[in-house]
Amino acid sequence: MSQSDTTLVKDLASSPETVLKTLYEKYYSYICHVVYKMVGDSGTAEDIAQEVFVEVWKRKDAIEINASLKGYLRRTAVNKTLNHLRKKKLELDDGGDELGAVSYDGASSQQKLEAQDLKEIIHKTIDSLPERCRIIFGLSRFEELSYREISEKLDISIKTVENQMSKALKIIRASVKNAYLE
Repeated sequence: MSQSDTTLVKDLASSPETVLKTLYEKYYSYICHVVYKMVGDSGTAEDIAQEVFVEVWKRKDAIEINASLKGYLRRTAVNKTLNHLRKKKLELDDGGDELGAVSYDGASSQQKLEAQDLKEIIHKTIDSLPERCRIIFGLSRFEELSYREISEKLDISIKTVENQMSKALKIIRASVKNAYLE
């Protein structure tokens, strides 16, 4: 972390308004750009970027950043964007199952609990994926973008998208398998 970023983080608890204003001025456009690359809508990107700074404000007394402040803000932005994409997907599905794999019609209470447990395992695993992998998976599964659209949006090759999706699915399958073997 640069000296100024280290000082900013250290001063966040003692003079939060000043530090937050400085962070906002320094990183707002960068965060908007990161989010925009994922959602493709400047209004949504600005909203999510502001949510990132609200999160910093809420955590000002307990925030611990050991690496890059810019990286921390980027990671927060990516996570908030993926949450937004999931929520949007749920709203589009009219309250249906967001993963599309489980139907509750006629299911027993036990089956409903198992389905809910499975969804939680999958979501925790998605949240723990490496950042690039998580972004690509989110754009594919929650935004329903094609591999070509993802490659254009993120300015990466289609092969990279394929490899990252393969990696994500492999990790998710292993996590589900391990959960049910325990």
